[in-house]
Order: sequence, then structure tokens, then C-alpha cells
Amino acid sequence: MKKTSVLLGITLLFIGISCKKDTENTVQAEVKKYDVTDFFDTKSVSGAGFNANETKVLISSNSSGIFNSYEVTIADTVAKALTNSTKESVFAEGYIPGSSNFIYSSDQGGNENSHLYLVNQKTNATKDITPWENSSNSFLGWSLDKKNLYVQSNKRDQRYFDIYKLDTVSWKDNLLYKNDSGLSASGISPSERYLTLTKEITTDKNELYLYDQKTKKSKKISSDKEATWNPMVFEKNDSILYYATNEGKEFSYLVKYNINTEKKEVVLEDKWDIMYMSLSENEKYRVVFINSDGKNKVMLFDHATGKEIKMPDFKDGDVTGVTISMSETKLLLTVGSSTSPSNLYVYDIASKDLKQLTSTLSKKIDQNDLVQAEVVRFKSFDGLEIPAIYYKPKQASASNKVPALVWVHGGPGGQSRIGYSNTIQHLVNQGYAVLAVNNRGSSGYGKTFYKMDNKDHSNGDLKDCVWGKKWLAEQDYIDSNAIGIYGGSYGGCMVLGALAFHPEEFKVGVNLFGVANWMRTLKSIPPYWESFRKALYDEMGDPNTADSIRLKQISPLFNYEKINKPLLVLQGANDVRVLPVESDEIVAGVKKNGVPVEYVLFPDEGHGFIKKENQIKASEATLAFLDKYLRSKK
Repeated sequence: MKKTSVLLGITLLFIGISCKKDTENTVQAEVKKYDVTDFFDTKSVSGAGFNANETKVLISSNSSGIFNSYEVTIADTVAKALTNSTKESVFAEGYIPGSSNFIYSSDQGGNENSHLYLVNQKTNATKDITPWENSSNSFLGWSLDKKNLYVQSNKRDQRYFDIYKLDTVSWKDNLLYKNDSGLSASGISPSERYLTLTKEITTDKNELYLYDQKTKKSKKISSDKEATWNPMVFEKNDSILYYATNEGKEFSYLVKYNINTEKKEVVLEDKWDIMYMSLSENEKYRVVFINSDGKNKVMLFDHATGKEIKMPDFKDGDVTGVTISMSETKLLLTVGSSTSPSNLYVYDIASKDLKQLTSTLSKKIDQNDLVQAEVVRFKSFDGLEIPAIYYKPKQASASNKVPALVWVHGGPGGQSRIGYSNTIQHLVNQGYAVLAVNNRGSSGYGKTFYKMDNKDHSNGDLKDCVWGKKWLAEQDYIDSNAIGIYGGSYGGCMVLGALAFHPEEFKVGVNLFGVANWMRTLKSIPPYWESFRKALYDEMGDPNTADSIRLKQISPLFNYEKINKPLLVLQGANDVRVLPVESDEIVAGVKKNGVPVEYVLFPDEGHGFIKKENQIKASEATLAFLDKYLRSKK
């Protein structure tokens, strides 16, 4: 687990490189404006895999207003609904190997206690195969013979996740690995002899172990240097493990580790972080994802020879998911951009035939009316260069100045990245410029940059946001008197901090489920974060020690009297990461200042808003608030 697990990271997608002022466009462009419901008529989809004969794919989609599972026939791209939930979001995990039956996951109202469910397509019967009260369960994949399902669950002890093996006939669970040490178990070798375990030391350092089920002993693979070690995948021969590490480097690289000889060999290195690697069913191919300045760079290799195989060119598109079929002849690709929500494609490796399965952008919206994001960089208070993602409204010009928002991602340690956002595009379409700041402490820019915010939160990272505001004010098409700040989760805390500690910088603040009281939040983290608690306290501070003095100083709740600008707060009632009381109390406090405060509480949401009707309500409330308090009256 990384520090991006602390709070929900709101991720955005961006393309291009630019850091110049725009002084050329002085004529106002004609822009067609769309209603918020037009944007949210757009669908979100994700792929879960191919069926047995590879004629269909299992997907998740929110086309009904809430996520459900669907089956798409590749030949005609017709989607058939497999679930019809109207209350809880349903996310497809995969087909039962050799069967049309499938597994999906779902929690209750965003409480993060997900269970796994088996659906029989012939009878439409649904069975909870993890019927353990107050447990959180996740799908880990299939055994080598495809007769067993691996599940990670905290049913035995809410603090720790064990690994269970469920056979696909009786669905009886058998304990495969009992986690009494607080380590995080992840990879399982094909023979089940080896497991990879990680121990979080700090958010910048962890340890990687190889656990031998036969000898019941663990072998430490990582060194004692300050670095991160992320296991990727085992080869079927049970002698090779791949992992990524940034040991001795700023960015993570891919390593091949021989279990028998302990030899380590660098397989792939880039100027950015290698984030992920997987192998196809019979190890014909390997897929590698690189976080290249916030946009995915995806590489497909012949695994035996190491020769790179050309992937389809999606121009400005960003490939965010790759699933290789069991026959190793097809790829299921998830591709999006800053102006297009993700779509699913099937690619035939041999023939190079590419077929689009979904069309997710609302038919009411012309993609040409949307704004393509670009990467910009600006100097902060101490001269440090800060990367950001920028959306400039088409109607903005020196003669038609527009209001703007500094947008802050979650974390701490998240990253604003290339991707489509209904909320962002709606605001930009309505004439608001958006600058998504990747403040110091963000991931993706090297480990030195990543740890710059340790025990310095609401100081350097917050000043980066203030200097982002200053960069916006320098653009001749921005109304420098109409710049606000918007953020969710840790970003919401930054919004509150900006209004409290820099009260004259931003005209308004929009806070989505942001931390207001750090002592309470750090003491009330979910029990299943136990293995991460020490690392989190190392970065943020331990609320049970003298660190509590500083934590109180940087908690917006204890500085609410300094907030003198309008505030909008949005919160999910079932949030287990940032409790609703955080928003309740900051709203009550700021109201005492005689400052306009608006509060929207969603009774059926958790940490983030999943249901379309709630997303629409949140966007409508946000636009109305900004139009009232941020946009200059003409």
C-alpha cells in the first residue's frame, strides 16, 4: 500500500506540454454550452475479460445510472445487462473459467465492505460467496488449474487480510495464508508455494519478502536502503519473480529475480516510474505500464525474446487497461483521453484488426467542443518546478477574461493524470479555467519530490497551490479577482487549509469530504489499514504523541475562525475514511463567522460519489455556488 491509499485521489487526465502565457487569442470564441445532465449522460465502462470462446467480453458500466455488469458481443457490439441493481454499485470481476457464470463485487452504500457474488447466467441466481459479516473482500484471481478462486479477506481479524482459496464447486473457503504479522500479502506463485509479502516502514520505504509455504519461512528480498519494492508477477516455473523498485534511483524500474540463485537482473528502465507488469496465460507476452509524466505509456513484449510488439496508435488516447485473452491472440483495451471517456476495444494481435466495442461520450455532446488538457509547469515559492494539468476554456481571451479554479488531488501522494472528467469538462464548458496542481508530495515525479511533504503538510504543498493561483493570475485571459480552490479528500483538506492559512488568496473554496481534524482522522482510520498505520503516522505524525501539537495547528477545524470566504462542502454519509463529522463540524464552525456556507450530504455515498444522480447533484451545486460567489458580475 502506498500513501495514495490514505484518501481518495481525484485523478485527471492530460496531454501536451506548455507553460507559456496565451496572449494570441484575444477574440472570444463561440462556445456551445451544455447542461450538466448532458455531460453525465456519458457512460463509464471498464473491462473484466473474455468469455471461454472469446466471442464476448464482461464489462462494468453505469449506463443505468449506477454500475452494473454487462456482456458485450464482439461481433455486433450489443451489450446485454447481466445485473439490474438500482441501489448498490456492481463491478464485474471475471467469468468463471470455462463457464458463462461470473463474479462481481459490491459494497453497501460506499462502506467499502465489498463482498464477492457468483451469478449463474442460466438461472439468474446470485450467491454471496463471501458471506462474512463486517468483512472486506477482494478478488485475487484464479489458480493454475482454474478450479479455485483466490480471495483476500479480513473476516478472521478486521485488522489484517488473509488469503483464502475457494473451489468453484462447493465454494467452501480454505485458508491459504494466515496474516498474523501485519504484512501485506499479494502475489501467489502458480504452484502456491510462494507468496510475496510487503511490510510498510514509511510511505517512502517498504520491505519485500518471499514467503515459502513449504518451509514456512520468509526471505527478505529488499535491501535496507530507502526505497519502495512492489511485487508484480511470478513465472509458471516458480523460479522467477518480477518486481519494481526505485532502489538507488529516482524512479522505479523492473527487476527479474531468480528465486533459486537470488540473482537480480534489471529488465526494463525508463526515465519515469514503471508501475505495472503482467504476463499472458502461457507467458507468450508481457505488458508493462509506465507513468510517463502522468500519462500511461504501455509496452507489449514477446516475453521469451524481449522484442517489443507494436501496439495500436490511439493518437492522443491513453491506454489505461490491457487484458490478454486465454488464447493469447486478442487484447481487450481500455482507452480514453482528456476529451473522451474511456472506451473498450478488442485488438487482434496477428491481423492488427482493432474494433471499438463501446461509445461512451454522450450523443448530445460534440467532442470538438471539449477542451484538451495540457501539462504546464510553474515555479513555486522556493523556485521548485511544479507540474500541473491545465484546462483553458475555449471562450477565454484577453477581452473576455474567465474565472479559474486551482484543483487539488487526493492523497497525500496522489497525482492528477490524463483522463476524462465530466465535472472538469462541465466547469470548463461553462467558462471556468481549471489548473490541477501536482504539488510537492505527489507521486510520479521521483522519490525526492514524493517525500517533500512529509511532516510538512499544509505548508510547502499548500504554498504550491497558492503559487499555482499566482500563475493563473498572470495569464491575461484570467480574471485575477475570481480564482477559487477545489479539492477532494486530502485535496479537500488543502481547500480548507488555503481558506484558513491564506485567507486572502482564494475567493471561494469547494471541499469534497476533506479532513478537518487530523487527530481524529488519524485515530479513526479503518481497522484494515492496520498494516499501514505506522507508515502513515511516520509521514503525517502520530496523534498519540507530541506530534499532536503540530497536527492540531494544521487542522482546519481549529482554525475555522480565520475562514472569511464562501465555502461549499460535499460529503458522503457512509464515508469510512473521512468521517461525516469532519464536514459537519467545519460547516458549523465557519457559519459562526457569518460566512456563506453551503452543505450537501449524500446519504447513500461513501468516500467519493458513484451514483449518477448524486454526481449530477454535486456538479449542479458546485456550478451554482461558483456562479454566485466566484464569477465576477458584469
